[in-house]
Amino acid sequence: MRTAAAVHVAAGSLLLTALAAAPAGAGSAGAEPRGTALAAARAAARGIDFGACPTEQELPDTVRCGTLRVPLDYARPDGKQIELTVSRVRATGRDPGNGERGVPRQGALVHNPGGPGATGMYFPMMGALPEWKRLAAAYDLVGYAPRGVGRSAPLSCTDPGTFFRGPSKAPVHPSPADKRERVARAKAYARGCAERNGDALRHYNSLNNARDLDVLRAALGESRLTFLGSSYGTYFGALYATLFPSHVRRMVFDSAVNPAPERIWYRNNLGQSAAFEDRWADFRAWAARHDDVYGLGDTAREVQAGYDEARTRLAEEPAGGKVGPEQLQAAFLKTGYYDDHWPHRAHALSAYLKGDPAPLVEQAREYPETAAEAENARAVYLAVECNDAPWPTDWAVWDRDNTRLARRAPFETWGNVWTNLPCAYWKAPRQRPLDVRAGSGELPPTLILAAERDAATPYDGALELHRRLAGSALVTERDAGNHGLADGANACVHGHLEAYLLDGRVPGRRASCAPRPEPGPAPAPADRRAGEGRPAV
Repeated sequence: MRTAAAVHVAAGSLLLTALAAAPAGAGSAGAEPRGTALAAARAAARGIDFGACPTEQELPDTVRCGTLRVPLDYARPDGKQIELTVSRVRATGRDPGNGERGVPRQGALVHNPGGPGATGMYFPMMGALPEWKRLAAAYDLVGYAPRGVGRSAPLSCTDPGTFFRGPSKAPVHPSPADKRERVARAKAYARGCAERNGDALRHYNSLNNARDLDVLRAALGESRLTFLGSSYGTYFGALYATLFPSHVRRMVFDSAVNPAPERIWYRNNLGQSAAFEDRWADFRAWAARHDDVYGLGDTAREVQAGYDEARTRLAEEPAGGKVGPEQLQAAFLKTGYYDDHWPHRAHALSAYLKGDPAPLVEQAREYPETAAEAENARAVYLAVECNDAPWPTDWAVWDRDNTRLARRAPFETWGNVWTNLPCAYWKAPRQRPLDVRAGSGELPPTLILAAERDAATPYDGALELHRRLAGSALVTERDAGNHGLADGANACVHGHLEAYLLDGRVPGRRASCAPRPEPGPAPAPADRRAGEGRPAV
């Protein structure tokens, strides 16, 4: 580490350059741009001291961790500072096909997995996957926990010990009494967020996530950022590209959020609920095609009937005393994110209907040991989304819009409402969303990856982002709905990802890939962790 004197001298010289590059028009009277430039200059001089990772992260020794200091409020860069945790694996520098041949290092590849509220600390482990070894040879793989998440100035809005409420009900068509109870709960949650976090709560938002990303870029010693944002990560990645276009080297937007200001976030959540209905239909059709294995019926309607029967029975007698209709819904919502959940969930539903509740309890119960992490993730999710934009403050608006939507999309509509309803009663000030866009020549080429039937980030979001970012290329996985395409599971999509990140090549304005094979009916391995829960995107 450098001495304090060296840090201040270097920061002073770097600040002049950073201020010259600071974007205009962001923040109040330029305060946030100047604060970001100052914080980035200081971070560039200080760097990140990487060492052993915290034991609770359970990361292998090959991953090294450090911390990054950023201002809580970029308008006051000399005020309170918070620390973000960062993880990294250095580029191997070796061709995985020929270990004796060196590969030039291309810098750091920074990843955000979405949420809001998800941690990226595990991203460097992607380099162990066969599909990612070429990228891991050329790039340092860098993950981090955004502000509020994990050890990064963590947010909390309620006692984690009371966070899980299972078993609990989840009526498809809630009664007036059900709605009054949920409104009261939402008000209490919003009040808890304000009381526990005070004035700091307002500073957890997407614009500050984009500013933090620029400070991280500087701390890593990168003059320009190479970034892979997934799901919600595409939104503040797009904000970054709008705020700091001269700092962009390469950007991948994987499963893109619709960035239109009028969609952030209330209308995007309505669109998401409608899209989950289509993905739920995909799962039911798949289960019906494998009726010989699961016995749930040979039509999607019969599969739905079995699910409805399970929900009714769980309302009367929770499985294992722990799984009620709401826990069932949360478990089966994951079928909308990833196809590889389909065999696991179909087996659990089939077993339950035949008298064996154990698989369903295993998959759907709430585990107390994860309550603190789950409560933190929800607190960050709501803080960011509620702070980012205006929301309807009249319950009648929510009730009208979602009652209408639930007639044609009952699967997820009300669950989405109850998750987001605290935003109607939020105590912190709301922002006006930034108008994301880049004209011709303002950005290097960027790459957008999207699946046509993605429910968490519906495909219209990718089309809108593509329209707004001149020079972007859109790669579409046709007739598929997996959320997140950068995992290497589709060789065609991964080929475009590699060509872009390794060589800067994009496939013209648009390209398409056939879908990956759908899963077979064999029981699946344990649930994957990414994308679980009920994130907005």
